[in-house]
Amino acid sequence: MLNPELISLENQVFRCYLGWSAVLVLKIFATAIYTGLMRFFTATFANPEDLMSPKLKVKFDDPNVERVRRAHRNDLENILPFFAIGLLYVLTNPAAFLAINLFRAVGIARIVHTLVYAVVVVPQPSRALAFFVALGATVYMALQVVLSAAF
Repeated sequence: MLNPELISLENQVFRCYLGWSAVLVLKIFATAIYTGLMRFFTATFANPEDLMSPKLKVKFDDPNVERVRRAHRNDLENILPFFAIGLLYVLTNPAAFLAINLFRAVGIARIVHTLVYAVVVVPQPSRALAFFVALGATVYMALQVVLSAAF
């Protein structure tokens, strides 16, 4: 039976989930804006109607733009599942300390991932560590949801 108090601002775990989810939404938007800015600064446009001069040509191969696009795609592949599983995890009524720190780990790791991948490129294993911290936390939450579901 679902406890309605779990989905309430009185529940600190739910509040933390909401906060980190909002931060990650803003982070996804920021990465999208950064992609557009990178296209503008490098004059790398993917559509003919975006060309700002008849001298420019459509191109898809600028390494800086592609790096930011890959970071953005990686966000979509990893943050969107967190939104779903994080909410389901809240519904399992987890221990507050653990849940709050898992949400923080995912949020901070995803921010770090983008920073070291697309903004200030840092050699591996920085990106891999950030990726696996967020992935590990999300997988842990998913496993806890599966175990709580008791098929």
